[in-house]
Amino acid sequence: MRIQRLLYMLLPVSILEVVQHVSCFTNAPRAVFQQPIRRRIAETRSCLTQRCRPRPRSQLFMASTTPPPPYPVRVAVMGGGNFGLALATVCARQGIPTTLLVRKEDIADSINSNHTHPSKMTEFVFPHTLRATTQPQECLPDATYIIHAVPVQYSRRFLDTVKDYIPPTTPVLSGSKGIETSSLGFMADILREALGNDRPYAFLSGPSFAREICEGVATAVVIASEDLLLARDLASLLSDDSFRCFTTKDVMGVEIGGAVKNVIALAAGMCEGLGLGTNAMSGLVTRGCGEMRRLGLTLGARPSTIAGLSGVGDTFGTCFGPLSRNRQFGYRLGQGETMEQILESTTEVAEGVDTSIALVNFIKTKCKGYRLDLKYPILFGIADILEGNLTPEEGLKGIMNLPFVMENFDERY
Repeated sequence: MRIQRLLYMLLPVSILEVVQHVSCFTNAPRAVFQQPIRRRIAETRSCLTQRCRPRPRSQLFMASTTPPPPYPVRVAVMGGGNFGLALATVCARQGIPTTLLVRKEDIADSINSNHTHPSKMTEFVFPHTLRATTQPQECLPDATYIIHAVPVQYSRRFLDTVKDYIPPTTPVLSGSKGIETSSLGFMADILREALGNDRPYAFLSGPSFAREICEGVATAVVIASEDLLLARDLASLLSDDSFRCFTTKDVMGVEIGGAVKNVIALAAGMCEGLGLGTNAMSGLVTRGCGEMRRLGLTLGARPSTIAGLSGVGDTFGTCFGPLSRNRQFGYRLGQGETMEQILESTTEVAEGVDTSIALVNFIKTKCKGYRLDLKYPILFGIADILEGNLTPEEGLKGIMNLPFVMENFDERY
């Protein structure tokens, strides 16, 4: 068993499959070894999947042959909102001891005693390996990995209160998306400034509604880290039959996609609230993705990242999904409600509202060029609407009356 765990740590997957295959068929007749190698590896993959993975929780699931970690793991999740609950559930349902750090004692008591949350996704019964606490010293010092799921605008203040309990070498995975309004920094900037530059960081993004994750519906996300080994370890830790993680080193691309998609979702919601139809919404979302790509290239992101799960993929989910808070916020604006009325009637955080203003200020600060409002008309237009300079009708009409240009800004023919 020790040799097998060592192989899992050191050998690539393809070699492991062959080793596992040979170990399965050592006493088999000679004819077995004469079978085509592809068939034998496929049989071994099926064997490993059945032994190492729980039964699928939904009709559509993604098989995995990821071996269990060769060492004991404890996970702490900071942030008791919907997405924090979802990521904690992903870890806990695989048998990993997981602790959720929440603000209120009654929430911790409910999760520990009844395995339910008193106010969020109340119909779900969470795994027994998930517990909650309000005391950071109970869960952070001995955590193997820490997951940060506090909204961006509250992250810096929160991190200042818990940083003394986090060991200097503990990796932190961020599931928060957006730009801080005060510093115009992404989560990568906030984490490094609050917790130091020497710690390993990773960032999770993609189309991932919390409710569907808890339901066990098939979900695919991407984990970005400058340390690709960390990204792979986290992907191996979190992936199961219904939650699949891909990896990348393009942290900037993942951060940009996670921030801009919420602003585009506000625009899509306004479009729907105004009753402009599918043609208008499809065109608006597509042009918004073009502005995301332009910003990404300006800041050094890879076009493939913008076109992937954290960019276009998350944008589609947020713009067209019925569970999107940003889309619903934009819809109510399009229906004629004011921002004050919407904010007073909901306790949910629509990250795109704060991100929209911060994003325009970020572009003005970081991007050089003439008439930035013509290069990013949707992003600038949504900010003007939120600041009360335009109505949703005026903003969308302004986009339709822009000067004639080529569809893709980087085309030269």
